[in-house]
Amino acid sequence: MKIKSMNNTQVTVFVLLQLWVSPIGHIVFIMSFTVIYILALVGNFIIIIICRFDRTLHTPMYFFLCHLAALEMCYISVTLPKMLHSSVTGNNTISFVACLTQLYFFGSLGSTECFLLSVMAYDRFLAVCKPLHYHTVMTVKLCNVLVTCCWSSGFMSTMSSILFISTLQFCGPDNIQHFFCDITPLLRLSCTNVHQTETLIFLLASVILVGSCLVTLLSYFRILTTVLTISSVNGKRKASSTFASHLTVVTLYYSTMIFVYVRPTTSGASSFNKILSVLYTILTPLLNPFIYTLRNKEAQLALKKTKDKMILCIQKVFIIVV
Repeated sequence: MKIKSMNNTQVTVFVLLQLWVSPIGHIVFIMSFTVIYILALVGNFIIIIICRFDRTLHTPMYFFLCHLAALEMCYISVTLPKMLHSSVTGNNTISFVACLTQLYFFGSLGSTECFLLSVMAYDRFLAVCKPLHYHTVMTVKLCNVLVTCCWSSGFMSTMSSILFISTLQFCGPDNIQHFFCDITPLLRLSCTNVHQTETLIFLLASVILVGSCLVTLLSYFRILTTVLTISSVNGKRKASSTFASHLTVVTLYYSTMIFVYVRPTTSGASSFNKILSVLYTILTPLLNPFIYTLRNKEAQLALKKTKDKMILCIQKVFIIVV
């Protein structure tokens, strides 16, 4: 939809593309991504439950994991429900205001995740490399301050980009070459000069993504060097397993995000970018619960105790009702 002004025609509604066009692929897509969305929500919600109600998990590591789980639930909910709704109803349109809103929350949550992953890596660095000073440094107050800084910095850093984009003119075409409102395909549709906006977004993405990635990788590098000095074979195997699983998801997230967003221009392979976007918008929120928490013995034990408590409560309620 377009509205006419004095000098041009302003686009007020955009059209999002679907990932699959064929009928069979369309049905498989809807069923598969619905299951993925449910699993991601349930998996991350379980993490929050066990971290909140099991006292053995009231540690800085699980405190950060709890916030990561809540973030992932919000992160995947920004794009996937709209995408599934468009696939089911066939209505792929999105208003300009809704597009900017989706873009703001997507960018804010993505930035927050970058900061949070770097904080979590630093936490693990202190726990492995500085175990004697860990509890004196990583206090409850510091944990709260770090988490607050992650969330507030993530949401504030994206605001300037959205304000710049909101001032741009969009005269047509109105087809966004993506399955959600992302920065690069949206800027390609602008009929005004986007050089300043591109430069700002490039600088912000470079500082946030590359900066937090360097902090994370440096922390894991120090962890790796410490793990290699462990004399115990079992201790080295346990630490290496945790380190490898964490590094896998961090590498997957940062590599795809940096490839897509740390570019000086809006040119690029849009089809390939859409494939990469599936990795960090959908698969990462799904995998994080299993990689970070549900593979740990402490979390597995807490999950079993929580399940037993729930079964006991259900049995008591059933007895009272009957």
